Parts: sequence; structure tokens; C-alpha cells
Amino acid sequence: MRVGWIGCGVMGRSMAGHLLDAGHEVVLHTRTKSKASALLARGATWASTPAAAADGADAAFSMVGMPDEVEMVHLSGEGTLAARTPPRVVVDMGTSPPSLARRIAHRAREVGVGSVDAPVSGGDIGARNAALSIMVGGEESDVAAAMPLLEKLGRTIVHHGPPGSGQHCKLVNQILVAAATISMCEALTYAHGAELDADKVLRSVGGGAAGSWTIEHLAPRVLRGDLAPGFMAEHLAKDLAIAIDEAKEMSLELPGLLLAKRLFDDLVAKGYGARGTHAMILHYRPDLAKSMPEST
Repeated sequence: MRVGWIGCGVMGRSMAGHLLDAGHEVVLHTRTKSKASALLARGATWASTPAAAADGADAAFSMVGMPDEVEMVHLSGEGTLAARTPPRVVVDMGTSPPSLARRIAHRAREVGVGSVDAPVSGGDIGARNAALSIMVGGEESDVAAAMPLLEKLGRTIVHHGPPGSGQHCKLVNQILVAAATISMCEALTYAHGAELDADKVLRSVGGGAAGSWTIEHLAPRVLRGDLAPGFMAEHLAKDLAIAIDEAKEMSLELPGLLLAKRLFDDLVAKGYGARGTHAMILHYRPDLAKSMPEST
């Protein structure tokens, strides 16, 4: 297939690479062209705008961080839906408000294009290993058109319903991720205070009821002093804000979500927004910041 791909960040580079490896023709656009250099060297083609990347494509994917970027990529005058020959389907794999997914789907229908919201979970590791969990919203026919490509990117792919449903499921995921990250950092702080060997602690709790993806993958990074992002803290703060807005619309009271949002907002305000979500450890152990290089 001919695939337009917009966004070559921490996860997007690996994801686009899997489509190249599968033999698809990939036309790339990203805000910073240098981030696409390795993919261009492997055979991808550069496009100057999202519209140019999507022109004549079987599918046009976006993997960008913020809702205003998603809106620009798909709905602006240089967006995918403004292509001279629109793609068969557009697929947004970032995290945005469900209402934006529905707006994209509405505009896509107006120009005869399918639309799928397909946010993902699994971070940089899942992206590199094509092992992402993909949460899908959209009409059955549009999902079917995107599925052969989604299957090259993830192992768990679930269709949740009409446009916006994938985004709702991703917000469920982010509430869980935030709580797990905070509890992991509090637990490691407690272990430090009790003068326990943290590696031994992880071996013990990882094999019991407390075992989780966060304990397996992020806690060891904390112990190594590696706070480089698999998923940026500022992006999780953005997702939690969306979840709070959606919860209000549903008249739901979620105090744990409010607490998580406050803690991640505080982390971003301290200048750690571009680090991984597990940089939350610096809220509890600010002393660690002195021993960690800026790049981690």
C-alpha cells in the first residue's frame, strides 16, 4: 500500500519503520525533517505537508503529540483531508479528545474518506517491538481498511465502536498508567527510606500481585537513573486533562484522577515535562535530579 505518515517522534519513527519493513511505500512528513532522516535513508519519501503525504495514499496516519497538532494535520488547509486526491482512510494514533475524533470523522465523510481513531499504549518499547495495544474507534468498513496496516504495529487490536470510542478507551488506559506510575514511585521511595535493596524489592514484588508493566519496564529505568521518555510526562498531563473534561461530561467524580493530574502538572511545572512519565520519582526524590544528566 501507499501510506502517508505524519509524525516521527519517540514512537512514530519505529512505527513508520515497521510499515517500510513490511514493503509498503511510506511518504513522510514531520515538523522536524531531521527526525525522519533514518527512515528516508531506508527508502521513505519526504513530503512538505500532511496533504502532500496523504495525496493518493491508501491510508494516512498521524502520530503527533497534541490535539492542536492533530487538528492541523487532518483539518487544516494543508491537512490530510485537503489532499488533491484524498486517502482512502485517515488514522489518528495519538491521544486527543473523543470530540475531535468525531469532528475528523465528520469532515472525512464529507470528502468521501474513512476515519479511524486508533490511539496506542506500550510506549517506545511497544513501538520498537511492534507490540502496541491499539484501541480503535470508527465504522466497521473503515477499520477493516486500516486493519492490515494496524496489524504491523501492534499485537492487541480491539475495535470499541464508532468514532471517538478508541479515544475513550485510551483515556481509561491513561488513568491506569498515571496511578500505576505514581504508586511505583511512592513504593520505590518507601523502599529507599526502609534501606532495602531496590533490585531485590523489584524481584520480590514483580512476581506477586503487585507485578505490572510499570514494575517490569519503568521501575528498572528509575533505578538506572534513566528518565528518557518512552512517553513524555507532559503528554500524560495533557491526556489526564482530557480525561477530567470527559469525566465531567459524564458527571463522574474521580478524585484519584484529579490527584494524578495535579502531580503531573507539578512535574511539568518543575521543568521535567519532556522526560518520561517515570520522572515522577523526582517529585518524591528531588535529590536524584542532581545525579541524572539532562538527556535522561
